[in-house]
Amino acid sequence: MFPNVKKVLDSLIEEFKNNDIPESIAIVKYPSVNVPCNSWSLMNLLLVLLHHTKDARGFRQWKEAKRHVKKGAKSFQILVPCFKKQEGEEEKGLAYFTTGNVFKVEDTEGEPLDYQLLQLPDLPLLDRAKEWGITVEAIGGNTHCYGYYKPSSKIIALATPQEKTFLHELTHVADEKAIGKLKGGQDPIQEIVAELGAQALCRMVGKDPQNTTGNSYRYIEAYAKEVNLTVYSACLKVLSRVDKALNLILKGGSNESLNT
Repeated sequence: MFPNVKKVLDSLIEEFKNNDIPESIAIVKYPSVNVPCNSWSLMNLLLVLLHHTKDARGFRQWKEAKRHVKKGAKSFQILVPCFKKQEGEEEKGLAYFTTGNVFKVEDTEGEPLDYQLLQLPDLPLLDRAKEWGITVEAIGGNTHCYGYYKPSSKIIALATPQEKTFLHELTHVADEKAIGKLKGGQDPIQEIVAELGAQALCRMVGKDPQNTTGNSYRYIEAYAKEVNLTVYSACLKVLSRVDKALNLILKGGSNESLNT
């Protein structure tokens, strides 16, 4: 194994010791922005996430996007497969891996990218997120993801200005504060808690949720089926958990405030 390749793999394994692997895989498998690196291997996508970015490209790729790498910026390495034709074979096969250097979008400047143009509105209960040390940022959207909460980085990322999406992610934060660490990935019960909480919060803060109620029903229905429940049974099952999350959001503080 080439020394550079071993170094890259070792860094990834070390990161796995300190972070939630299912959460990381869920984020890279359902990327929040449409960028070239989405077509990379799972291993390389995890390396991108490891370096705290959602968009990484080579020097030439950034130039094609009319952006340039800032002076003094440091690249990081990804794995690059090399193919060659073996003796007696007609087609090239994987021979070995080498490494390639890429730069984070945060280390570039120039023309704005499509996903950087989204402007978030004055979101309800945004102060609660700030109180809990949560950063709320705009991202570009795709057909899979309109937002996510990443506990390890304390970030709510939104690909839509829709308030219910923010309230869904904020309910995830409150749910985590109430019960402890959330499960990685799209856990059905966690998603039902967040969606039911978001619909309740819309009403509590005076926002009209009518145009999203149908989508929420289908969202909850899909996750309820995964745990062999009806929508009604699923909502009843999580009701006390939703109540704790909403109390935290409306009162503020930590889970200790649930007892006051």
